[in-house]
Amino acid sequence: MNHIGSGNKYLFAQVLIIMILVVIITVFGGMEVLEEPLKEVTINDNGSIITLITKELTVGKVLEKSDINIREQDYIYPNPEERLISEKTNEIFVKRATSISVNVDDIKLDILTHKTSIREVFEEKQIEFGESDRLEGAEIDDPVYPGMNLKIVRVKEDLIIEKQPITFTVEKRPNKRLEQGVEKTVREGKEGVREFLYKVVYEDGELKSKELVKEAIASAPVNKLVEYGTVAKYTTARGESFRYKQVIDMRSTAYTASFKDTGKNPDHPQFGVTYTGIKAKRGVIAVDPKVIPLGTRVYIEGVGKTPDYGYALAADIGGGVKGNMIDLYVDTQQEADGWGIRKVKVYILSD
Repeated sequence: MNHIGSGNKYLFAQVLIIMILVVIITVFGGMEVLEEPLKEVTINDNGSIITLITKELTVGKVLEKSDINIREQDYIYPNPEERLISEKTNEIFVKRATSISVNVDDIKLDILTHKTSIREVFEEKQIEFGESDRLEGAEIDDPVYPGMNLKIVRVKEDLIIEKQPITFTVEKRPNKRLEQGVEKTVREGKEGVREFLYKVVYEDGELKSKELVKEAIASAPVNKLVEYGTVAKYTTARGESFRYKQVIDMRSTAYTASFKDTGKNPDHPQFGVTYTGIKAKRGVIAVDPKVIPLGTRVYIEGVGKTPDYGYALAADIGGGVKGNMIDLYVDTQQEADGWGIRKVKVYILSD
């Protein structure tokens, strides 16, 4: 085994110290060589120009060292992380945010923005501005200036339909089978509908204009149909009631089947037979068919003190029975002779 002598140890220590000193000198001496170069910077702070020389590496650092306070809403170009270069002048632009207010949807927004136009501000803040909306205080593409006060008016156009009832009328027609004073509803009425088409404009939910575009009948009314009675009703002195469709003021005489009244003897084949072929009896009367058709049922009311003849059938005619004249069949010649000529009311009975 070889051993290093004390002289050799001393030599080794000196060599080691020299090597350490060389390293230290190399490191610190090189720092002078590697020192960050100076850079020329021009800062345009919202129109205020600052020129300086700096060793800082980035845009953000030089702004910080220059005591230029930057708010979140301010705009910086280039980006704060962008590195500075030494080969040419570094230009930094700072656009200060502008304070404006926007009233929209019943809310007031106080906005700090560096955007140039109102449209850009709305896009940045995601403020909806529709094609039909209206801007008060400026135009949408106007430049932004401090203290600007804007209002967005929400404008909504719509078409609405309004309905109006159309009143139906009541139609009436006669009914020969109903008594006078009696009405019968044949068909119920129904209102129609008239539609109005309007163009309406709302501003912030408030109606501002209303313009009629079109008017039309959506459904026509159905008229109510009512039938009314034409048949009159008469109550006799004895309390009997009947319905009639006409009353005629007439003159009356009386006759029997006798030769005196008919010119036929009992042995005549047509003795006691009326013109219509039925047997003559009380309740049969002779009429002018032009006034009262044969076969018509009537009721004969006496006028004044003349008693009612009662119900009768127009089944006979006579040579002297013309116009508003009737001849009443009675049972006895005495009654016929005593009747003479009397005024009566003849009620034409309903079917």
